Amino acid sequence: MKSLTTAILAAVAIIAPLKAQAPDPQQILEGARLSATLVEMKEGLKGNLVQGRNKVPITIFLKGKNIQFQFFENKKWRVFHMRLSDDKYELFEIIGGKTINFPREKLVESIAGTDLTYEDLALRFFYWPNPKLEATEKVAGQPCYKLRLDKPKGAPGRYEAVYVWVHAKYGAFMRIRGHDSKGTLVKEFQVEDVMKVGDDVWVLKKMQVATHDPKNGRRISITDLTFSPPPKGALKGLR
Repeated sequence: MKSLTTAILAAVAIIAPLKAQAPDPQQILEGARLSATLVEMKEGLKGNLVQGRNKVPITIFLKGKNIQFQFFENKKWRVFHMRLSDDKYELFEIIGGKTINFPREKLVESIAGTDLTYEDLALRFFYWPNPKLEATEKVAGQPCYKLRLDKPKGAPGRYEAVYVWVHAKYGAFMRIRGHDSKGTLVKEFQVEDVMKVGDDVWVLKKMQVATHDPKNGRRISITDLTFSPPPKGALKGLR
């Protein structure tokens, strides 16, 4: 595999070279952010969340600095909108044509019974400040920077610390592990496959999301996030 990447939600990133040679943690994280690496497509990137027999259609759109995602649940589409900036983002749900703030307490809820939560799909932790570079390690044989992100005081969400492995050459994340307040692993995201959709443009094809038992860290359930190749002419260009 020439290169690996994501995307969540949570999580659909294009592999793009890091601009800086020096391993600055903040720049590494910014290079991996969904908002900095998405590709704009006319009809969005379409795929499914699959957990056992449960199959949930999902579509992700990029519109300027904003991201929209929707998934099919209870015979209807639920539509969400993320407004992104350099240091924060806001999450809204569109109901009956109205844009409504998404409740903070619901960020940790499961999406349509899968292993992904709204927090996961939005990659909220990518916007936590002061990332720390802990090591350089290999993931699936690929050299990666290992970053540690600590949740700001008072911020919502299940994770207290998140580790992100970012490809040292291409700047896209390959693995994410979320830990609770006791340091126990509770969620893991692993990129398994990508697809080429244009010249030097790669997007996520498959990612595995696993929930772990907070009592012992063992894996208890798995959801696959898969995307289909976009039709010809769908690619509009990089941001």
